[in-house]
Amino acid sequence: MVLRNHSAITDFILLGLSDYPHVQPLFFMLFLAIYLLTVMGNLMMLLVIRADSHLHTSMYFFLGHLSFLDLCISSVTVPKLLENLLSKTKTISVRSCLAQGFFVFFTGGTEILLLSVMAYDRYAAICHPLLYGQIMSKQLCMQLVWGSWTLGFLDALINILLTLNLVFCDTPIIHHFSCELPTILALSCSDISRNITVLLCSIFLHAVVTLFLIFISYSRIISTILSISSTSGSRKTFSTCSSHLTAVSLFYGSAFLRYLIPTSGSPLELIFSVQYSVITPMLNPLIYSLKNNDVKAALRRTLGKHLQHIRD
Repeated sequence: MVLRNHSAITDFILLGLSDYPHVQPLFFMLFLAIYLLTVMGNLMMLLVIRADSHLHTSMYFFLGHLSFLDLCISSVTVPKLLENLLSKTKTISVRSCLAQGFFVFFTGGTEILLLSVMAYDRYAAICHPLLYGQIMSKQLCMQLVWGSWTLGFLDALINILLTLNLVFCDTPIIHHFSCELPTILALSCSDISRNITVLLCSIFLHAVVTLFLIFISYSRIISTILSISSTSGSRKTFSTCSSHLTAVSLFYGSAFLRYLIPTSGSPLELIFSVQYSVITPMLNPLIYSLKNNDVKAALRRTLGKHLQHIRD
């Protein structure tokens, strides 16, 4: 029933990253390598966090969910990108396009909410170290994580349901490598004013509210760090936040710019989309492992156990 209005258009054409055939095999090898690194890196983080009891804290509980989200958002976009780089048709059905648009918005929105939760966790750890265990109880951590997943899901569901009755134009060409909501709306011949209003409200929720929470958390953190008399102590304290700040900067900047700029098929749109949905999921495990002594120690312990198992 929901696809009755799409009977005239059954497929979209994803133009992808480049129209030049000789460049596409190079892009295929590059993005295949990125995807494999993303999968291996995030699976490694999930394995280490689960296997090492030293990482069974709220910070790494959130980090485990971040790694799972990075796996999801990359797996929603990259396999179809790789398929189209080797295909001559480069088509995607309307159903598949809407499904991809939903999951991109769902996983991206949930990740943004989770990053704000992780900022609050750092605030509790640095500003209230003696009460940290009580503040970030297991029950609260579960509520914050599942609250992020639920809000991300409902937000994506509302936006995608509004697209189901849209009528699409006769030239269903997407100047992109994936189906994102702004791109889908740009293809419609229907009145999309309601869709745009709801999408802007969603962006406001994710951008302004979560950024405000992160700003408040880090303003308190910086105030606490500045009050530490020891230079080495303040450096060590701030180093625990540097990984999170890097992840926030990489994801927030590109994701919000992508959804705020008008859809025109410009190279800038592609760059922002590649940044938040392909590059950042690959970099996050590196950021959190290279800058975190606890993760590096846990990796050594986990690898040591596996090597000992093999020897025995």
